[in-house]
Formats: sequence, structure tokens, C-alpha cells
Amino acid sequence: MSVDWCHREPEFAALTRWINDTLINVYTSTGHDFESVILTGSGTAAVEAMLATFAPDKAKTLVVANGVYGERMARILNAHGKPHTVVSSNAIEPMDFAAVRSSLADDKSIRYVATVHHETTTGRLNDVEKLAAICRDADVQLLVDAVSSFGAEAIEAESWNIAALAATANKCLHGIPGLSFVLARSELWNKNTMDAGSVYLDLRSYYASQHGGGYSPYTQSVQAAFALREALLEFAEGGGWVERRNGYRARAATIHAAMQNSGVQALLPAEDCSCVLRSYRLPEGVSYQELHDELKSNGYVIYAGQGELASSIFRIANMGDIRPSELDDFGTIVTSFFKSKHT
Repeated sequence: MSVDWCHREPEFAALTRWINDTLINVYTSTGHDFESVILTGSGTAAVEAMLATFAPDKAKTLVVANGVYGERMARILNAHGKPHTVVSSNAIEPMDFAAVRSSLADDKSIRYVATVHHETTTGRLNDVEKLAAICRDADVQLLVDAVSSFGAEAIEAESWNIAALAATANKCLHGIPGLSFVLARSELWNKNTMDAGSVYLDLRSYYASQHGGGYSPYTQSVQAAFALREALLEFAEGGGWVERRNGYRARAATIHAAMQNSGVQALLPAEDCSCVLRSYRLPEGVSYQELHDELKSNGYVIYAGQGELASSIFRIANMGDIRPSELDDFGTIVTSFFKSKHT
């Protein structure tokens, strides 16, 4: 990250091409029929760019939401004036598959279904495979927010009938904030029939530039690109997404055991959770702020709840270069904290 290249020079264009080529090969299912573009912005920028560019202007997009980030997809479509409808579930519930099936049967103007793979409002790993089977029967494709799952959870682009997915460098790939990306089927990149309603977020302008010579239409975060290159090299050396998932699962189990030993209840059953993040209920008489501050003073940062769960849960992510000794230390601190609250 100490290297500073001009983003308009051929060396950086070559790096951009390498990153795009590497991203589509993180999963074998995206390696042959998908192409990638990178843009400077957060994961939400990539999700908004995907929806702005590919969600139709006349036909509808059905948003399947069971948390803050699914609801955000609907807000994005509304902001861009894209026709859409929403099937919502309570944040602690799975996606409402019956309502999805009914909506697709009743409204033939729906062309895409948009949803979140890993809904970090709760840590639920949504059953996109089941959703995709319903969508395939209705001959519609998926637009997927994979921001918090790409690189750590299974993604079957072909069998799930995914048209495009959005993700980011700084989650499961272990890059830094600043770069995000969208993978989409080649046919979408070559079909310019929709108005993105945005200049900066029009992904086809990125595609034309990056797949023309490797350049980007706007200034990229050069240092974040260098960090992503290194992260992708480490990712491959470490065994790819399968080994990353295995490592995350082991960490999540260790953290979960510490919570159980402390008498803290999980929000969701373990089998419904991602390997990346889990949520826990705040015990009676314990505020999020005091738990957060105690852990932060010892070098650990946790997340508050969001939306309707803001005052009742806390969330623990286990991404990054976390060592076993640090997990053991975390468990000791957590157990001591909650024990002090019981006495």
C-alpha cells in the first residue's frame, strides 16, 4: 500500500485486468460466463451500481427482504425510479418463499429477483438455493448482494440462476475498504437497453473501459487495489473459499462456546447462520454500550444490532487475521464480563 501509481498508467491498467480476471475465478461457477468490473466505493456502492445498471426500467424487480440490507435494495430501486415490489419477512425469519412463489405467479412483469445472500442484520445465511429454484421455475434470474458472503460461502452461479452479484474487497477477501466489484453474465454487459440513472454508478462505462484497455472512467483507489491484489494472492495460497469457510466456521464455534459458557443466548440456530457473523441476545440488565466498551478496551470490537433489533442484540464477526490465542483471550474476557453481571 506504500506504492503510489497513477491510475491512468498502463501498469495500473494491467493490475485492474488481473484483479478482474482473478475475481471471476474465486468460484468455478463464475469462471466461464461472468465478467467483473471494480469500482471505488463500499459494498453498498456495488449493490447500487448493480441495481442501477441491470434492474429494468419498465419490467419489475422483486426484492426479497428479511433484514436491513434487503430493505436497502428496495430503497435503492426506489431512488432510481426502477419498478419493483417487495416480499418482506421479519428480520429473524427466513425468506418468505410462499409469498415469492405467489408474487412470481401473479405478476409476469417481474424479470429479476433481488436478495441478500448473507443478511448481516442477524447473521442469517439466506437459502438462495431454494429461492433460485422458485425463480428458475418462473424463468427469472437473481441479482444478489453477496457483500458479506463472497469468498467464504458457497455460491453456485449456474444452478442458482444468478445474473449478477455485488461484493466488496474488505469483507471475506480480507482487503481494505475502498474497492468493490460486480460480477455479471457476459450477455448483460453487452446489452445496453436500460438507463442506469447515474453517471458514476453506470457499470457499463466501467466495463467498456476496463475490458477495453484496463483503465477506469473515474479515479480508482490505487492503494486499495494493491491491498486487494495481495489479499487475493493470500486467499489462493490459503486454499480459496472452502478453506476460508472452514477457518471461519472453527472461529465461530469457538466464539459460540464462549457465549454459551457465559449464559448468552444466540439469536438464531447455528445451522441458520453464516460462517462469517452471528448475533446474540443482550442479557437482561446488560447494555450494548457497556459490553462494547469493555471489549474495546481490551482490543476487540463488536457490532450493535440494527433496525428493530438495535437495542436487543449484539453481533460478532470473525473475519480477518484472527489468531487462536486471540479467540481464547476474547472468550476469557467475555466470560469474566458476564460473570461479573451475574454476581
